[in-house]
This record gives sequence, structure tokens and C-alpha cells, in this order.
Amino acid sequence: MSSDADQEALAAAWAAELDSDDGEEAGAAPAPQEAAASDDELAAKWAEALAVDEKEQMHANHEKATLRAQASEAVFKDMTDVARQPRHDQPKRELDFILDIPLDVSAELGRTRLLINELLQLGQGSVVELNKLAGEPLEVFVNGKLVARGEAVVINEKFGVRLTDIISPMERVKQLG
Repeated sequence: MSSDADQEALAAAWAAELDSDDGEEAGAAPAPQEAAASDDELAAKWAEALAVDEKEQMHANHEKATLRAQASEAVFKDMTDVARQPRHDQPKRELDFILDIPLDVSAELGRTRLLINELLQLGQGSVVELNKLAGEPLEVFVNGKLVARGEAVVINEKFGVRLTDIISPMERVKQLG
């Protein structure tokens, strides 16, 4: 119990000493009026900073909403019919620069796989069996890409291909992938 009494006495002594100094020492606590004034100033600064932040946030949200509204209002006219119409008023497109590009065109009757031993045994008159049946269409390749199918014909004692099926642009794009 004496320790509680000692603590109370010590607390009373400190309180009396603080009251007698009136805040003249450097380490003394500020007077209640000064503390209240500095708290009010601090609160005002915080309120001002929060108001500025809130105003900036509202401005940013307004800009985002304006951009969203502008983006959603974009409407484009269907130009498909216009693009398909021939243009008589404009000069004909000059495509001459691509006309001289060389392309490798080949027609394939069929394919097979041979072992090196079988290849070495081939001679004049040997028959190589292909994977296609007689009457099946030949495949026409341009630069190694399938572009058409057709049938073999003889023109002026030379072989040729009569095209019967042109590969659609979508199928050609699928072959690229």
C-alpha cells in the first residue's frame, strides 16, 4: 500500500511543479489555449488538403466520364457498298510495280515416301506409286502455298492444269498459321 501512496505523492508533486512553471521551461507543455489553437490550425490544414484532393479526384473522374462518353458516341458509316463500286473519277490504281515479281508455280500429282535404299534402286522404267488415286484433282502451289486444285490437260503436246477449284482467301489465311 505504501507504493500506491508514494505514487500519488509523486504525481501531486509533479502537478504542482508544472503549475508553478507556467510553461516557461523549454521542455514544458504548451498552455491549453495554445494547444487548442495549434490543433485548430492543424485541423484546418488537413481539411484544406482533403478538399484539394477531393476536388482533384472529382476533376479526374469528370475527365474519365467525358472520355467514356465520347468513345461510346462514335458511330461509323458502313462503307462496304462504296468500296465495291468502281471509281470512274479517280485514276486507275497503278499495280505495275508488283507485276514483275517472280513466283514459283507448281502442280503436284501426289506424294510418296521412299527409303534411301529404294531411291537408289530406281531406274529407267521404274514406277513410283503416289498417294493419290487416278482422277483425283492436282494441287496447284504458288511459292509453296496451296492456291487451287485442277485436272491435268494436254495442250500442244505439253501438260497443263485446268483449274476447277480456287482456294478461298479464308482457307489461304488458315494455311499461314
